[in-house]
Amino acid sequence: MAFLKVVPLEKALEVVLSFDISPGVEEVELENALGRIVAEDIFSPLDVPPFDRATVDGYAVRAEDTFMASEASPVELRIVGEIHAGETPKIELHKGETAYISTGAMLPNGADAVIQFEDVERFDDRIRIYKPAYPGLGVMKKGADIEKGRLLVKKGTRLTFKETALLSAVGISRIKVFRRIRVGIISTGNEVILPGSELKPGQIYDINGRALADAVRELGGEGIFIGIAKDDRDSLKDLIRKAIMLSDIIVLSGGASGGMRDLTASVIEELGEIKIHGIAIQPGKPTIIGLVEGKPIFGLPGYPTSCLTNFTLLVAPLILKAYGREGRIKKVRARLKHKVFSVKGRRQFLPVKLQGDVAIPILKGSGAVTSFVDADGFIEIPENVESLEEGEEVEVTLFSF
Repeated sequence: MAFLKVVPLEKALEVVLSFDISPGVEEVELENALGRIVAEDIFSPLDVPPFDRATVDGYAVRAEDTFMASEASPVELRIVGEIHAGETPKIELHKGETAYISTGAMLPNGADAVIQFEDVERFDDRIRIYKPAYPGLGVMKKGADIEKGRLLVKKGTRLTFKETALLSAVGISRIKVFRRIRVGIISTGNEVILPGSELKPGQIYDINGRALADAVRELGGEGIFIGIAKDDRDSLKDLIRKAIMLSDIIVLSGGASGGMRDLTASVIEELGEIKIHGIAIQPGKPTIIGLVEGKPIFGLPGYPTSCLTNFTLLVAPLILKAYGREGRIKKVRARLKHKVFSVKGRRQFLPVKLQGDVAIPILKGSGAVTSFVDADGFIEIPENVESLEEGEEVEVTLFSF
C-alpha cells in the first residue's frame, strides 16, 4: 500500500464528492423542525391574509362616499355597527354608511377603505370626514402578503426561526425533511482524555470531538462521538467498527501522519480501502480519505485548526452535497491587516480573525487551541505565491455553516 502519495486538493475533493450518501426523508412536526434540512419545495396552501383586512383602528367606508370631503365641506356617514378581529362581519355597507373596525378585522362587504379614527370626528351614530379616502387606504388585500401557490421554502434549506414562522403563517404543521446524516467521530492519542476527567502530566483534553460533532450539527447532521482511541491497533479498530454500525460517515482526528505510533492508515487499509493518503496542502498534508464497508472514512490532522480546516474543505462539502446544498460554505471578502509570508510551492490555508472587513492573520500555529478559537475562518495562499501584501483583498472561508 502506497501512503502519502500526495494529490491536489481538487483531486481529493473529486474523490470525496463521488461518494454516495443518501440520507432518506422523514416527516416531522414543525415544532421539531428547527435546524432540519427541507426535503422538498414547500408552497403556500392559501393566501395571507386570507381576506381583506384593516391595518388600522378606524372606520370602514366606501371610498366613493368620501370623494367630495374637505375641510370646508365635510362628509357625514352613519355608523351601522362594529367589526372586531376574529369575527365574520354580519353587515354590508351601503351608500352613506360606515362601521367601526379594529386592526386585523375582516372588511365588511361594500367597504374598500378604512379611515383611522384620529382622522374623523364622531358624534352619536355618525362620523364627519374632512378629507377623501381612496380605495385600499388602511387595507391589506387578500393575498397581498403571501399569494396561494407561492414558493415559501426551497428544497435543501436549513430551517431557521424565520422559515418556521413563515410556515406557521400559512398553517403548515408537518413537513418533510432529510434524515440527519450521522457522522461518527473518533479522537485518537494516548495523551487525549475527555473533558471532566482528571488531567495528569502529559495529557491534554480533547477538543476535536466536541468541535467536529457540533460542526456536523450546524450542517444539519448528527455528530456522534464514538470515543477516544489509544495508540493501539485493537482500540482503534474496535472504535471504527462501532462507528460503522452507528454512522453514515466516519471522521477520525489525529493519527494520520507517518509516525510509528500513528496507526490510522494501516487500520483503515485492513478494514477497507484507502482512496487518498496525502493532499498537497498545509496544514493537513497527511489527510486520509477512504471507504470502509462502503462508508466514507476520513483521517484528519490532530491539531484543532488543521482538523477543522480540513473538515471544512473535505467533509462539509460531502454532507452538503447529500442534502442538495452544494456551494453553501460561507465565504466573505476582506482585506489583510498585514503582510504574510508562505513557502512557495506549498498551498497554504491560514486562519484569520475578522474585524469588520479586515482579516487579521493568526500566526500562533495550528497546534495552539486559541488559533482555532480566535479564528473566524481561513484564507488560501496559492502554491505559486510567496506572500500576500497588507491591504490585499482575500476570500475568507468561514468556520460556520
